[in-house]
Amino acid sequence: MITARACRTIPIWRLTTRAVKPSPRPDILAPSLTFSANYQEHHIYGFRSPKEPTPLEYTTQERSNRNNNANLLRLVESYRSHGHRAASLDPLGILKRKDTQELNPEYYDLNSADKTYKTKGIIHFDEEATLGSIVSHLRKVYCGKIGYEFNHIRPEESKWFAETIEAGPEQEFSAEEKKNVLELLTRSEVFDHFMQRKFAQVKRYGLEGAESLAVALDKLFQLSSKNGVTDVVIGMPHRGRLNILADLMEFPLDNLFHKIKGNSEFPSGTPATGDVLSHLSNSPSLDYGFDSPVKVSLLHNPSHLEAVNPVAVGKARAKEADLMLSDKRIGLGERVLCVQIHGDAAFCGQGVVMETFELANLPHFTVGGSIHIIVNNQIGYTTPSLNARSTTYCSDVAKMINAPVIHVNGDDPLEVLEALRVAFEYRTKFKKDVVLDLITFRRWGHNELDEPSFTQPLMYKNIRTRKSVPALFEEKMLKEGVVTDQELEDLRSSHYQKLEESLKAADSFQPEIPSFKGKWNGIEIPNRDYPSADTGVSAEALREVGNASVSYPENFEVHPRLLKYHVTARKQRLEDGKKLDWSTAEALAFGSLLKEKFSLRLCGQDVGRGTFSQRHAMLVCQNSERVYVPLNSLSNDQGYLEVANSSLSELAVLGVELGYSWENPKNLVIWEAQFGDFFNSAQVTIDTFVTSAETKWLKQTGLVMLLPHGFDGAGPEHSSCRIERFLQLSDEPIELDTKRPQALTNLQVVFPTTPAQYFHLLRRQLKRPYRKPLVVASPKAILRAPEAVSDFEDLLPGTSFQPVLDDPSIKDVKRVKRLIFLTGKFYYELVAQRAKRGLDDSISLVRIEEISPFPKKELESLIKKYSHVEDFVWCQEEPQNAGAFIFVQARLQQLLPQAKNLKFIGREASAAPATGISKQHKA
Repeated sequence: MITARACRTIPIWRLTTRAVKPSPRPDILAPSLTFSANYQEHHIYGFRSPKEPTPLEYTTQERSNRNNNANLLRLVESYRSHGHRAASLDPLGILKRKDTQELNPEYYDLNSADKTYKTKGIIHFDEEATLGSIVSHLRKVYCGKIGYEFNHIRPEESKWFAETIEAGPEQEFSAEEKKNVLELLTRSEVFDHFMQRKFAQVKRYGLEGAESLAVALDKLFQLSSKNGVTDVVIGMPHRGRLNILADLMEFPLDNLFHKIKGNSEFPSGTPATGDVLSHLSNSPSLDYGFDSPVKVSLLHNPSHLEAVNPVAVGKARAKEADLMLSDKRIGLGERVLCVQIHGDAAFCGQGVVMETFELANLPHFTVGGSIHIIVNNQIGYTTPSLNARSTTYCSDVAKMINAPVIHVNGDDPLEVLEALRVAFEYRTKFKKDVVLDLITFRRWGHNELDEPSFTQPLMYKNIRTRKSVPALFEEKMLKEGVVTDQELEDLRSSHYQKLEESLKAADSFQPEIPSFKGKWNGIEIPNRDYPSADTGVSAEALREVGNASVSYPENFEVHPRLLKYHVTARKQRLEDGKKLDWSTAEALAFGSLLKEKFSLRLCGQDVGRGTFSQRHAMLVCQNSERVYVPLNSLSNDQGYLEVANSSLSELAVLGVELGYSWENPKNLVIWEAQFGDFFNSAQVTIDTFVTSAETKWLKQTGLVMLLPHGFDGAGPEHSSCRIERFLQLSDEPIELDTKRPQALTNLQVVFPTTPAQYFHLLRRQLKRPYRKPLVVASPKAILRAPEAVSDFEDLLPGTSFQPVLDDPSIKDVKRVKRLIFLTGKFYYELVAQRAKRGLDDSISLVRIEEISPFPKKELESLIKKYSHVEDFVWCQEEPQNAGAFIFVQARLQQLLPQAKNLKFIGREASAAPATGISKQHKA
């Protein structure tokens, strides 16, 4: 059976075109076509997809000519498909080129070079040309220093590529353009030489050997500004990063040298650890003389290669969302460009690249095409391509989404400009991803302190005897008379002098905090204690939002079970104001925020319905498969909810959501794992971005992670969200007597036990003057439990989230003999056991709802209330080495009366989170 998801990813143009007998029943269609046509999301908020290109058509004359000169057509198509195999792409000559028989005219019985052919419909050249001139043109276009791979993409796009390439550039490069290229190359080389002289022991990961990257990016920014792009978002690794920051992105040089000398990039006293040189960032507005400048945002990146790329996609997506809300005329990809820069080994080796590619054309993830630039050093650290990939090119993985690839020899900067032009025009026209494979070399080892000839002696013998890319281009420009020796000397000396002056100024440089500007104005570093946010909402507003959450248009057929158990049941609960379940509380939180003009993005696998069929934030008409999101119809003046059912990816998808949350603090971004432990596929993003970005870079995020958790017999992989791992990532001090403000803690880890608590947590995320990531151990078994409900009175103004919940059943505190601290749904199980054993008066069950930051004040007050108690216990359903126990033990012990110890009652330590044997689980 073909699933809806699978069908949506099959391009219609790939389906067979052979004749199909009509079905005996007209209502039965081929499944692939049925799902593609009927599943109607196109009108819901956030659904975006490129317009379908005009179908490929040839005139009658062109078709006739193609048939009459079929062998010539085969030759031309072979150059389009295989020309790159004969192209001069490698500046080092490592790529061995063999004769390609498919490019030999005689292979197609074309033996007369002087024979004249009509070219219409075959090649974009003179209307009539000899075979010799046609072959000469094909070799010039396809076998020079640029190699193209585009015959695997859609026919309409392939035809555009052929026309664009075979027509050639609109005009030759002017002397002024060549001078600009020369200046870019020279500045990059002077910078690297300066750094080597002044800071020889610093790992700078210079651009030497790949200086053409600076030329490509400068042209890309210029074209973006010229074509109305207002924002360029870049994800980039370490190679050449400092060169790009210093030469293109206006990073203050005195700031850079201040950092190199061992100082912080932040003002003294700022609660931030900072990061290494190769992770610095900047977001300048660059003026290229067109209608408006282009803002270029180079994102912070971790050392985990490629992890930043989906983050760049998410930030670009969020920028587009804000712009498209403010101006409905803006189309997909028109104002925002995502640029992903890669290394060759990482591009084909890191799975996050493939996951991110798979998102490229999905309607709730697309950014209208990214431009990918591979800085292809032809080596990964010390690993040659022979051991680094199973494909001819490192770029071959891009073909998984039929992305065109342009290979270019990085030794020729002008050819790099031409390749970049074609890539930019393709992305602009078709709003799809395109790859520029910039084939270069690395003059030094992995870093400047590394000795590469240990493992690549011949490669580096070649590199050390050849002239640099800037030097080769200088020679060419001198021969052409574009510049003089004196102009070159002046260019080098002036830039060197600028670097010297900045180095001297570094000693007096005073860094500033770059965060909290623009959309983030009003957000602050949480360096003080804050009162609890009042997150309550009036009963009138709650009923309005709640009823709207289960409304739907006329002629919209809701599934009968949903109509009874979801729609009608929710309306009844709202009317009563009693026994609100989890999904209702969530809808009330979402809707009330939307009414306050905040926007929400709910993302994850199956989030529209919910893994446990509990949410139904989107309804699907049973007759037409039309999708409807009720909460987007609250009023004409509201925020919007984007329900983004994701692909089966965690690492890339969570990266996208993190990037989305970085753009605007007024967006509530929620990622829900299908099951709690699925987050571990995204551990790199969690470690290097979610939990540490504020500490390293002062980049706040209000990202919410919903991780279904609970031991219900599901086995080792579907029971635990591994709370212990997140608590280990918390920087909450173990010693509780510190004066450190609680709000400084990097991570909120919560385990709510009532719908009201969940409601307040979601609203609290946007109601405080700072943003913190929120990890929620969300419910499974108690989603519909009759005891795990809340009333309107728990949600009204004056109410808020409570980090600790005392036992509501205790009438006489003095009769309590044992105080049990615990978290989560285990509370309801212990309540039942306590009643069964007649211990209601002697045991108090205290729920710690927020584990990080640790609720010291609340627990201190509660323990004083039970000052006579002799027996203090931590009880959990997780094994002893898991759950919250290890985090809580040392902290809670400090609050207990002297000579009292915290006991543990629970499962013994285990390597597996839970058993897969049902009898053991129930024991």
